[in-house]
Amino acid sequence: MRWRIRDQEFEHIGALPSPEENKGIVLCHGFGDNGAGHADAVLSGRLAWEYAWKTRKRGTVWQSPYIDFNKPDAFRLRPSAPPRPKGFYVVQMELEIMPGTMAAAEALKSFRGMTGWGPEGFQFLCVTHAHFPDLMSERKIPFMALADYEVAPYGFNDFMDAPQLFSSNGILGLGIGNIEQRYPGFAVPGLVLLPVP
Repeated sequence: MRWRIRDQEFEHIGALPSPEENKGIVLCHGFGDNGAGHADAVLSGRLAWEYAWKTRKRGTVWQSPYIDFNKPDAFRLRPSAPPRPKGFYVVQMELEIMPGTMAAAEALKSFRGMTGWGPEGFQFLCVTHAHFPDLMSERKIPFMALADYEVAPYGFNDFMDAPQLFSSNGILGLGIGNIEQRYPGFAVPGLVLLPVP
């Protein structure tokens, strides 16, 4: 993918842990630096989303005009979200989720030992499990709200929304939804950041 991931990083991945029932183990990558020694979570998500634009057929990707990855006052990792490690890291994703039962804000309050999806959601749906959008289009899995991100739709630090990934009729979309509202068909999946292998 020409992401300039060094060979040494691949050599240190090691064996991945075994998944628990109804939970999947996914290898993710933290790109850049947030200035505090952790990955830049916005860059890590943006690169995967840009990859979808490059690799999917023309006309099969859509993005809300309210999302701007390049403006810190419009798109960010929510301040209370755990920082993402630089380089490869492993997450255990909660895949048994009930769509439409919780708003993003409610789900975050209910999580115990978990957090919401952030860059991992983009990497999961656009890179490691790129067949999942087809399952979304077939309504076999729910659409996903990425609750560890925040979107300010007007770009003035008015953070009231979370990004939402969905697919319908073969079009992979990136939209937004208010963190206090429940959306039919959308789930708020969680994940556990596991120790770096």
